[in-house]
Amino acid sequence: MRTEPLVDIANLHAYYGQSHVLQGVSLRIEAGEAIGLLGRNGMGKTTLIRSMLRLMRSTTGRITIGGRDRAGERPDRVARLGIGYVPEGRGIFPNLSVRENLVMAARPGVRGQLDWTLDRVLATFPRLTERIRNGGNQLSGGEQQMLAIGRALMTNPDLIVLDEATEGLAPLVVREIWRIVASIRESGIASLVVDRNYRAVLAHTERCVVLERGRVVLEGSSESLAADERALQTYLGV
Repeated sequence: MRTEPLVDIANLHAYYGQSHVLQGVSLRIEAGEAIGLLGRNGMGKTTLIRSMLRLMRSTTGRITIGGRDRAGERPDRVARLGIGYVPEGRGIFPNLSVRENLVMAARPGVRGQLDWTLDRVLATFPRLTERIRNGGNQLSGGEQQMLAIGRALMTNPDLIVLDEATEGLAPLVVREIWRIVASIRESGIASLVVDRNYRAVLAHTERCVVLERGRVVLEGSSESLAADERALQTYLGV
């Protein structure tokens, strides 16, 4: 049985040149836990994700994944530690078909689990079944987002990271994406969710962390934060 957290980040500092973006951030993600990462634009959310995945190298602090410090690890090795990443902008391969985009990511999870097969992903995203032979560049924005999530699930992750999964999508598609987020949570996969709609994030997570200028300024259960209207307006209101 797993006893250590999936991810344990402690006193993380990150820099873009002389700019000190993250200033002592700590974040802990347990197995099966759904966590929201909130904050206004430019407060360090994506930098935290990229640092965790070692896509950003100018950092100090501890980044423990799977019980080992990965602060010096290469991104390709971190990618095989059970974290599925759905980046802002989706990052699908436009010249590959839907099927190819999914199959190229398929692999067992870190414990050898194969819960998410091509058939299960297509059953979860019926629209992708209809577009199975279409190229990535022939899909709508919503279909591309579904493909990006499906591709991450094909890695059979213990944790899936969703960075602005509903950005720029039509309301009907947004509702479908949140349905999928809820389904992922029910399946037992841990999730780290970033989205501008903080009320939707609070409704689909157990705990939330709020960043302000690269520091954690609020942390607690999503239910308690949702009830703190003053704090929400202070740090997330526009």
